[in-house]
Amino acid sequence: MSQAAAGVTAVVVLAAGGGTRMKSRRSKLLHELCGRSMLSYAITAATSLEPDHLVVVVGHEREQVSEHLAEIAPYAVQAVQEPQLGTGHAVRVGLDALVELPSEVVVTYGDVPLLTGETLAGLVAEHRAAANAVTLLTSVVDVPTGYGRVVREHGQVSRVVEEKDASDEERDVREINSGIYVFDAETLRDGLAELRTDNAQGEMYLTDVIAHANRLGRTVGAHLIDDPWQTQGVNDRVQLASLSKELNRRILVRWMRDGVTVLDPETTWVADTVDLAEDVTLLPNTILRGATSVAQGATIGPDVMLTDVEVGEGAHLVKCHATLAVIGDGAEVGPFSYLRPGTRLGAKGKIGAFVEAKNAVIGDGAKVPHLTYCGDAEVGDGANIGAGTIFANYDGVTKSRTTVGKASFVGSNSVLVAPVTIADGAYVAAGSAVTEDVGPGELAIARSRQRNIEGWVASRRPGSKTQQAAEEAVRAEKGDQE
Repeated sequence: MSQAAAGVTAVVVLAAGGGTRMKSRRSKLLHELCGRSMLSYAITAATSLEPDHLVVVVGHEREQVSEHLAEIAPYAVQAVQEPQLGTGHAVRVGLDALVELPSEVVVTYGDVPLLTGETLAGLVAEHRAAANAVTLLTSVVDVPTGYGRVVREHGQVSRVVEEKDASDEERDVREINSGIYVFDAETLRDGLAELRTDNAQGEMYLTDVIAHANRLGRTVGAHLIDDPWQTQGVNDRVQLASLSKELNRRILVRWMRDGVTVLDPETTWVADTVDLAEDVTLLPNTILRGATSVAQGATIGPDVMLTDVEVGEGAHLVKCHATLAVIGDGAEVGPFSYLRPGTRLGAKGKIGAFVEAKNAVIGDGAKVPHLTYCGDAEVGDGANIGAGTIFANYDGVTKSRTTVGKASFVGSNSVLVAPVTIADGAYVAAGSAVTEDVGPGELAIARSRQRNIEGWVASRRPGSKTQQAAEEAVRAEKGDQE
């Protein structure tokens, strides 16, 4: 934050609106963009000013909003607006929550997720440099429909005109009011005291404080920014999708400029909370969420979703889904793999096609290549788990753990019935159902001896296609012998 914007005494975040156009049982402000709630972006921008007081005005679905605020901003003062009588009334409620009157008040909104702290700092700096009583954050847009127009006289803001009240000439104005302000506290307090609800909407308009300041001859200015996205609010799910896409684009641009390759930004989604190193490559249809971190040189994708996953250097993941997992340096995962919470794959390890792992520690260089359920397990360094192996961890009451020692080999289509330990350097024969521990260097064979019953098809399946095929095979065999 610049020194010119330091020392803001109060920021009031308006977060009491109904959000009815979202058509949701959840508060509009709790809907997410790029992995974070709409409100959390507003709080981040507001707190970047390091205000002495942060007030959040809540109202609609305030139980949900208050609970969320307690998680992301427990230091914030909450003020309840009930009933909701407009933006002017909301700010009045917010100021009433403060014990002392601040010298400056920044007013912003909980539903403007692309607004940055740098922009708010610029607004405050310009407000102070011009010695304004009120400073508006404004932007120029191509289609200003629906926005209040900023009318200037001799460069100073004379008024803000709502579209329904604007003349044809005023409707042609493309500079719009964002509704975000810095106020001299005295001007704000006096202006709020004059607000009335005797209008068509029955609400107190914060824009009327601008008219109050002009009547008193106090300077009203504007901080014009060239990024209209920062002034856009979210009122419905269409706008939510639009701003999410733009925010994701900005996140990807930042990462690409920091040395990350994104092959197809249109199909790649990276949450604001994700951390990426240089020379990471993200292939199409990759989604990274939560506290996911990807180390240098790793390749993610295509078709990968990671949530709260740590990926090591040079690892390669393709067509997989992982949550709360750790993937070591140079490891390989996929395709069609599912890593559930508690999975830890060691350096140069492999989890392959159609493998599900849960609460499993798979050592360095160990391989679980295909068609396996590996749950509640510890697989030692260099071990190899054959295709179709099942770690039978649940007996209907208790989940138990299986240990496979280092450099051991489990043959295909085996069942390891937990709790059981296969020691270092042991073998399990294919098709075994292992229920007892296997010692170092031992071969476990847990299957019955094969028996072939002659004539079984003829006696049990007479007249069937199988019998016909068997008879033809016997005749052919006899013919070959003759």
